[in-house]
Amino acid sequence: MDESNLKVTEHSRDVAGLRYVYPVISRRAGGVSIGINLNTNNACNWRCIYCQVPDLKLGSAPPVDLPLLEKELRGFLHELLHGDFMQTRVPVDARRINDIALSGNGEPTSAAEFAQVIELIGALKQELALPEHIKLVLITNGSQLHRENVQQGLRRMAQLNGEVWFKLDRASEQGMALVNDTRTTMDKVRGNLMAAISCCPNTWLQTCWFALDGKAPDKRDEDDYLKFLDTLLQQNIKPQGVLLYGIARVSMQPEASRLSALPLEQIEGFAQRICELGVAVKVAE
Repeated sequence: MDESNLKVTEHSRDVAGLRYVYPVISRRAGGVSIGINLNTNNACNWRCIYCQVPDLKLGSAPPVDLPLLEKELRGFLHELLHGDFMQTRVPVDARRINDIALSGNGEPTSAAEFAQVIELIGALKQELALPEHIKLVLITNGSQLHRENVQQGLRRMAQLNGEVWFKLDRASEQGMALVNDTRTTMDKVRGNLMAAISCCPNTWLQTCWFALDGKAPDKRDEDDYLKFLDTLLQQNIKPQGVLLYGIARVSMQPEASRLSALPLEQIEGFAQRICELGVAVKVAE
């Protein structure tokens, strides 16, 4: 295992030398996040232009080796709880386990074993008597949330202090085609978000706000987003809030040179417009 300290900008899936489990310091979570990468083949059904996964390809997660995942997660949790990993690898101000996060190198809900993975995590949380504050987080593009096995997993997540981060970078079909390279419709996004909130009420929208070719998202992008949110609220569909963040790590996609971070005050200006709808916002650069 590499002995260098973990950094906010380092989200390598190989840092622990394991197939599925990797630790990161999460700027949005504020502590150590135990990542679980089900997409070990670097395959995703979207291609977000800011994605930091190298050699990203179109596809789904391969079959999950559940016994290996269980072995890796049990061993790594034990090391964090009882070993010296925190003292030797983690900055002093981040020495707490914040969450177990299903994220990785593609869309985690594309794994056929998704619901079984959630059950496995729940069993280990009980077996190891993990502190109650340790959350289970799903970071998802939301595209597979209509599937029954995914909804089964989300319902179990709700019992495990679960939280869903549902990607919504733009709220128009044109914007999603540009930023996420997907041909989905806003009706599908709305339906999948409704399913997420119904199954796991602690669902947040996560939104990456950045400049493309030196230009910030324009007022139309903001207005589309606010209209989408307002429509949800009018239909009594209430996400917990919005996780609004900028670019912190280098994209590995062909558009990388075209992307740049926005000034914090510009992100906060958009956050203020969201707050005026009565929706909570957490901002990270």
